[in-house]
Amino acid sequence: MRKVIFKRAEKYVNEYRKQERATIRARRQAKSHGNFYVGQEAKVAFVIRIRGINGVSPKPRKILQLLRLTQINNGVFVRLNKATLNMLKLVEPYVTYGYPNLKSVRELVYKRGFARFRGQRQPIHDNKIVAASLGKY
Repeated sequence: MRKVIFKRAEKYVNEYRKQERATIRARRQAKSHGNFYVGQEAKVAFVIRIRGINGVSPKPRKILQLLRLTQINNGVFVRLNKATLNMLKLVEPYVTYGYPNLKSVRELVYKRGFARFRGQRQPIHDNKIVAASLGKY
C-alpha cells in the first residue's frame, strides 16, 4: 500500500515539474519571437482580511462572514469562479488577495498548519505526521 501511495506522490511531483517546464518553455519561446506569454488564470486565491468591522455596511459584512473572515489577519483559500470574484470585488477595501504557488502554500502549512493525530492537535512541521495519519489509506 505504501508503494502505491509513494508512486502516486511521485507522479504528482513529475506532473508539476512538467507543467513548470512547459510554462518556462512557452515564456522563452514567446520572448524569442517578440510576443508576450499570458499564463492560465488562477483557480484558487488566498484572501486575508486587513480591516476591522467599524463602519462596514451590511452587505460586505455578510460576505466577509461567508468567506470565514471574521477577524483581522484571518486568511482563507477561495476557489475562484464568477460568484467568488464578484464577492471579492465587493469586499476589496477590507481584504487583500493573491494567487498562491506551491512554495508559499507549503511554507504556510508548515508554519501554521495543524493535524489531528491520535486524538491530539499537533503542528505540521514536515510530511511525516500527515503520512503517519494517512498511512492506512
